[in-house]
Amino acid sequence: MRFFTTLICYPLAWLIPATALAQHFPPDQDLIEVIQSRVEEGRGVGIVLGVMEADGSTRVVTYGDTGVDDLPLGERALFEIGSITKAFTGILLADMVARGEVSLSDPASGFLPDGVTVPRADREITLLDLATHRSGLPRIPGNMPFANPANPYADYTVDHLYAFLSNHELRRDVGSQYEYSNLGFGLLGHLLARAAGVTYEDLVRERILEPLGMSMTGITLDAEMLQWMVAGHDQQGERVPLWDLPTLAGAGALRSNVRDMLAFLAANIGPPTSELERSMHASHQVRESAGMSRSIGLGWLVRSVDEQRIVWHNGSTAGFRTIIAFDPDAQVGVIVLTNSAHGADDIAFHLINPELPLAPPPTPPRERDEIAVAEHILQTYVGEYQLSPSFSITVTLEDGALFAQATDQSRFPIFAESETEFFYRVVDAQITFERDENGIVTGMVLHQAGQNIPGQKVR
Repeated sequence: MRFFTTLICYPLAWLIPATALAQHFPPDQDLIEVIQSRVEEGRGVGIVLGVMEADGSTRVVTYGDTGVDDLPLGERALFEIGSITKAFTGILLADMVARGEVSLSDPASGFLPDGVTVPRADREITLLDLATHRSGLPRIPGNMPFANPANPYADYTVDHLYAFLSNHELRRDVGSQYEYSNLGFGLLGHLLARAAGVTYEDLVRERILEPLGMSMTGITLDAEMLQWMVAGHDQQGERVPLWDLPTLAGAGALRSNVRDMLAFLAANIGPPTSELERSMHASHQVRESAGMSRSIGLGWLVRSVDEQRIVWHNGSTAGFRTIIAFDPDAQVGVIVLTNSAHGADDIAFHLINPELPLAPPPTPPRERDEIAVAEHILQTYVGEYQLSPSFSITVTLEDGALFAQATDQSRFPIFAESETEFFYRVVDAQITFERDENGIVTGMVLHQAGQNIPGQKVR
């Protein structure tokens, strides 16, 4: 059953006469058509889109399904917001710096128990290094247990984290390169919580959520939040479990809805009127380059398009894709929440700057013929293949079928067209496994978008 509605609300706005500012975003019907086309093309299940004009007025449009019987898709519907959580963690850091509780130059090691060490190269990793993805730590820790691939972070404990930190060797000097790290931001959230003497969830609630009236944002699902929690879906439209990040919460554990996220957006956009809002604005300040016309503040990414700045962060879990983006100079912003693994970043960027195009529908993969391969041969391909310092593909075998799961992505089946060549059906991509002269599997090559990317088998 499809639901689509147009909702108009007017939160407390800064004092700019509405008549003095032209409307930035297109009419509601145009907004609905953008998200409706996504869902009907099979690139989404449900989408909630919120926009904020320069006068502080907001509009919300929705289209699609929640995946939960009798739960309407509206402004109260709750989504996993994934790595948008990193923006909250960056704001917590700015807030604690403003209060004199920590310093950006503080070494991470200073907030850990005795006996736990942090890897170092030329110098120690600081809180600023963690907040700008320049710590040298990998995207995910190498000792993830993966006991439940559908919920990969759930079984990662504080003991796992401390063991990894105490034994890991950095591949490069601290601060020498931008390398996106869920581990680094999860560690940052953990350190800030330890410094404050509370849990990460209590810290973010006390410092950000309660002051902004964000009662439907958090990690633990209370009765009301559970009532409004939508179901996540993979790219094939199948329901997938929610994610839990008990130890690395600061990297991506929050859930929220468009109503709360618009309040968060307003506090980030408008002239600051409180110490919290001043810290929020401080978190936008560019600290380092992030490559590809991007910079990074404290968690927030900043995209440069000619003379325009777009401050943003997106989120990705197994069944959700989300993004918050705003132009701090024009004081307009966008929230897009989806309950599927199909991304919607382009929608947010296009609405902020119409010169940035919407992504075209993907080209369907060409037809390929599947063959049967003996299970003992498939077993030899099981393992982790590292294609870059921050990207790997884990291959598993279940009930005689191979599955491949890329870093921070859903797990998908792959199908054999020869003993060593496999293909995806959900995307136009193929994998070739490589063996040495003794027949031992040593690596793979990912073929996608005209590229052939080799990966070494690391375990």
